[in-house]
Amino acid sequence: MKSLLIGCGSRRDRMVSLDGSKEWDELVTLDINIDHKPDVVWDLEDFPLPFKSDEFDEIHAYEVLEHTGRQGDWRFFFRQWSEFWRILKPNGFFIGTSPLWMNAWAWGDPGHTRTVQPENFVFLSQHQYEVQIGKTPMTDYRQWYWADFETRFVEPHDPSFAFVLQAIKPTRHPLTGGSRQ
Repeated sequence: MKSLLIGCGSRRDRMVSLDGSKEWDELVTLDINIDHKPDVVWDLEDFPLPFKSDEFDEIHAYEVLEHTGRQGDWRFFFRQWSEFWRILKPNGFFIGTSPLWMNAWAWGDPGHTRTVQPENFVFLSQHQYEVQIGKTPMTDYRQWYWADFETRFVEPHDPSFAFVLQAIKPTRHPLTGGSRQ
């Protein structure tokens, strides 16, 4: 199984695993800092990411997403998640951790530019748009967002929470007829 660890820093630990494994089968690391000796030196705010479509079974991001984008920048939010979706294989997983918004670390770290919370994930699911638009205050971003994820796991562990999202391919976006992979 091929995994991408983004924002790896100097660590290569597998913090969250679907099968409990602590070992990586095939790991590619990415970080902006060359001193951490990642396989790929890259700024996560530069798109497209330097990988082929459908390349990874899993993407791991531990305490990194809050360092990218800006709170309220929905264009960046959807562009970033669309890129993650693009490089994941069908039914691949995005696995991560992020600080809980109410914890001091969420806003205390001067490098944090936004929070990523479980409530954000509803906007990544094409199914949730079908269920909620017109019935709840959910904003409809489908004109700009075509990718598709389902939340499979969320568990808070103060100061952070762990999560697993699954890439749904082809997308269930209503205007694609399933034609976008």
